[in-house]
Amino acid sequence: MMRTHRALPRRQWRAGRWQEGARPLPEEVPVALSYDGTTQAVMMATPADLEDFGRGFSLTEGIAAPDEIAEISVVPQAGGIDVQISLVRPAAARLEQRRRHMAGPVGCGLCGLDSIEAALGEIRPVPPSALRLSATVIVRAMGLLPHGQSLHEATRAAHAAAFFRPDRGLIALREDVGRHNALDKLTGALARAGEDAQAGAVLITSRVSIDMVQKAAALGAPVLIAASAPTAHAVRMAEDAGITLIGLVRGDGFDCFTHPGRIDSPDAPLETADVA
Repeated sequence: MMRTHRALPRRQWRAGRWQEGARPLPEEVPVALSYDGTTQAVMMATPADLEDFGRGFSLTEGIAAPDEIAEISVVPQAGGIDVQISLVRPAAARLEQRRRHMAGPVGCGLCGLDSIEAALGEIRPVPPSALRLSATVIVRAMGLLPHGQSLHEATRAAHAAAFFRPDRGLIALREDVGRHNALDKLTGALARAGEDAQAGAVLITSRVSIDMVQKAAALGAPVLIAASAPTAHAVRMAEDAGITLIGLVRGDGFDCFTHPGRIDSPDAPLETADVA
């Protein structure tokens, strides 16, 4: 497998002078996601955990359920990597029908969609979940992420997506230069391990756009927690999907945008504050 990062020479300006040295930088390579011999999408991605990437992409893009994937092979190519995915017959037939309706090339985020309606259409609500998290646990869970982000620690240029269970802690974490890719890799890892997504929360180091909410809903996660803020449309989509959306997590708190009923906290007066 290709290296995930490498040190490259650079000149650094610090304290009023130049310094010579090297800086570790993440690798990103073209990764083709191919189904039964036909390429569905090509992503720029970090060359690690690519079997999880293929499995998770298949699930979050609605191509196949975990039990509809017969085999995944990661095949290095000149200049990139081909993730070759074999589907069982019902899923292969559905994908072929979907391809007939695709208008053009696909890319990062909302892949293979041919209309505005398809991108912004209805989202299937997540299944009911008994999950509850305390405010303290939410802050503490996000504080665990840096300990598992080896690529970001080396490069300061990678996103992470992780799964947290209040009874078991941080279950899995995946990194990538692309935030969508990191979440797809996490989804694949959870599917491969047979983890119940309804029993925990997805944590991400990025902002929350509608496609991140769509991927969390496809996984079935009842809680999505982010280091940054969501878009307005992501909030509306999380509300419709029944997902508790939490953003802007810091050491002293966070913002909850939807479905706060899953958060346990001490009784306190509810204060209203306007943002300047």
